[in-house]
Amino acid sequence: MIGKTFDQLAIGDADRFAKTVTDSDIYLFAGVTGDFNPAHIDEAYAQGTFFKTRIAHGMLSAGFISAVIGTRLPGPGTVYLRQTLDFLAPVRIGDTVTATVEVVEKMEDKKRVRLRTTCVTQEGTRVLDGEALVSPPRPPKKA
Repeated sequence: MIGKTFDQLAIGDADRFAKTVTDSDIYLFAGVTGDFNPAHIDEAYAQGTFFKTRIAHGMLSAGFISAVIGTRLPGPGTVYLRQTLDFLAPVRIGDTVTATVEVVEKMEDKKRVRLRTTCVTQEGTRVLDGEALVSPPRPPKKA
């Protein structure tokens, strides 16, 4: 199974993935990445911060973008080449984050695609904005 090839993609194509962030997600992400910043894992510490409570790692939301690119648009076989990210607002435990990927440019010469990448919460708050550059999967070679 492969995702959409360069020729199958069109400007404006979009897909999304939504996930409700749990306490366990934050602890598991910290364990996998080694990012034990107390703003993410220590409620007593986090209460003294600007956010007044624990927040999710920004890269956890960025991972939801990766989920869309790797499984939905363009999908399996896509090679991730570059990603820019602007973190705009915190994600709190219990927030449902929807990551959206949209095709904004096709580069014929190298068969690459530029994608707009965003994450919003259930309240419509944009928490992440960025762009990705990918190489979509190649069509299967004919025997």
